[in-house]
Amino acid sequence: MIRPHRFSPNRMTTADNAFQSAVDHQLPAQRIADAAHREVTGLAQQLESAGVGVDLFEDHSTSTPDSVFPNNWFTTHSDGRLVLYPMYAQNRRGERRADIVEHLKRHYRVWEVRDYSPAEEIGGYLEGTGAMVLDHLQRRAYACYSNRLTPTLFFRWCREFGYEPVLFHAADSSGTPVYHTNVLMSVGTSVALVGAELIAEHHRQDVLDQLQAGGREVIELTEDQIRKFAGNTLELAGSSGPVMAMSTTSLASLRSEQRETLQRHCEILAAEVPTIESGGGSVRCMLAGIHLEPSL
Repeated sequence: MIRPHRFSPNRMTTADNAFQSAVDHQLPAQRIADAAHREVTGLAQQLESAGVGVDLFEDHSTSTPDSVFPNNWFTTHSDGRLVLYPMYAQNRRGERRADIVEHLKRHYRVWEVRDYSPAEEIGGYLEGTGAMVLDHLQRRAYACYSNRLTPTLFFRWCREFGYEPVLFHAADSSGTPVYHTNVLMSVGTSVALVGAELIAEHHRQDVLDQLQAGGREVIELTEDQIRKFAGNTLELAGSSGPVMAMSTTSLASLRSEQRETLQRHCEILAAEVPTIESGGGSVRCMLAGIHLEPSL
C-alpha cells in the first residue's frame, strides 16, 4: 500500500475514468490530502487486525496524485516474478518507484523483474491488475477493452505468464467504456462479483460461464452497484480465513441476499475511503498483492 501525503484527484485521467467524482474545490488541498492519508492508515490497520500483512510506503510527491493505487504499476507472482507495467496517463508513470522494487527484492524471493513499461514509448499500455482481473486458480485473465489496455500487450502477457485471456467489451448505460476491469469484477477463491449488465451482450454469457466453470458462486451486480465500487473488492488471506476487502460505500450498495451470499464464502472487511473514491478507485485499487515467498 502507498500512503499519500499530497493526494488529489488526477486531472489527467478524468477523460476516460467515469468513476472520478467532483471534489469540493472550496476545501483546502491539504484537508483533502489529510483525509486520504487517514483513510489509507485506517484501511492498513483494519487489514493488519484481520491478520493480513501490509507493506506500507509513504509518498510525499506533489506530482503523483494517483500513487495510492499501486496495483496498476506492478504485480508480483508466486513463481518469483515481479512485473512493471506501462501507464496510460503520463503523470502516472512517475508512480513506479525503484525503492519499492528494491524493498520487495530484499524481503521476498524475486528471481526476475519483468519490465513492460517501455511499451509506453510506442503507445502500448497495460495497467496491471487494474486492466486485468486475474483468476490465479483457473489461470484466466479477465480484461475489458479500454484506453488502459493494449490488446496485443495483454495477449503477450497471457502467453508469457500462462493465463487464458478473456477479453470483452464493457460500458455503462451511456456507452462510456469501463476504464479498468477491476471496477467491474472481482474473483475470489469460491465467489465472484461481476457487473454483468455492463458487459456487451455478445460477450456476457461467455464471461459468466468462465467464472462459473471454476466452481464459483457468482454475484451479479447492477450498474448502480458498480458505480458504488461493489466490484472493486479483493479477497485476501486473513488469520481466520479469507477476507473480502471493500469499502463501506460498496458494502452499503449490496442487497441483503448478496451480503449473505458473500458472507458464506468469506469475512467482509469494509473500510471508509470516500476521499480516495473521489479519485476514481476504491479499496481494491489501493492494494497491490504480494504473492512472493518471504526471504529467509
